[in-house]
Amino acid sequence: MAEPTSPQFSADSPEQTQDSSLNRSDLSSEVATPAAANRNSKTRQLLGMKGAEIGETSIWKIRLQLMKPITWIPLIWGVVCGAASSGSYTWTLENVLLAAACMLLSGPLLTGYTQTLNDFYDRDLDAINEPYRPIPSGAISVPQVVAQILVLLGAGLGVAYLLDVWAGHEFPTITALALGGSFLSYIYSAPPLKLKKNGWLGNYALGASYIALPWWAGHALFGDLNPTIVVLTLFYSLAGLGIAIVNDFKSVEAIANSVLNLSLSCLASVQQPGFAF
Repeated sequence: MAEPTSPQFSADSPEQTQDSSLNRSDLSSEVATPAAANRNSKTRQLLGMKGAEIGETSIWKIRLQLMKPITWIPLIWGVVCGAASSGSYTWTLENVLLAAACMLLSGPLLTGYTQTLNDFYDRDLDAINEPYRPIPSGAISVPQVVAQILVLLGAGLGVAYLLDVWAGHEFPTITALALGGSFLSYIYSAPPLKLKKNGWLGNYALGASYIALPWWAGHALFGDLNPTIVVLTLFYSLAGLGIAIVNDFKSVEAIANSVLNLSLSCLASVQQPGFAF
């Protein structure tokens, strides 16, 4: 008569089956998590956000990262608001194309120019705080960055002029706005003025650029830009000032940590001169 099979050699009990399922689930999640993180870092890289993937080699993805697409959104929305405030926008194919071209001007071209220009003049600071950025990491050369700045600026001014012609403006209002905004972007990032060093003035210039300028462009494209709209949007730009100040507060901790790490390294090198860094 056959002996009964002992429990330890029998088929898996429900508890063992459940444990095995949990183990397989844990293993799947461990495998999926790095893949999801990789996709997330790639997306951040394309949008020009912090936490981007390091080691990207595609020059076009690097150029896009410099242009920071994530920052285009408020300017595109500003064009929509300006078109609506003009009171003359109607849903025709021509108007949709005009609005789309104005969004291209305000977002990818001139905001892309501004962001690339800012990274160009911040490359020495980024080498300390964000060494993975495209310029300090060497992913793109300085001459390539300069060429990108000039191409974006030229394309932006060209589109602005065409919009003035298309809209039949006697005075090239949109071209004037594009020139003024481009100049403001330059003195915001470049020495000797470098407005970003001045907390209040620099942050307000940033807020006005993101709110008032695209609004004016959208309004002028479909109506007459008047002093009332100019004053109201400049007042509304105070919201952009607040956002910029909050962003500065968020950067304080990162800057403090960088300074602290550097100070500790210096202290260690002084206390132990045999170990230079």
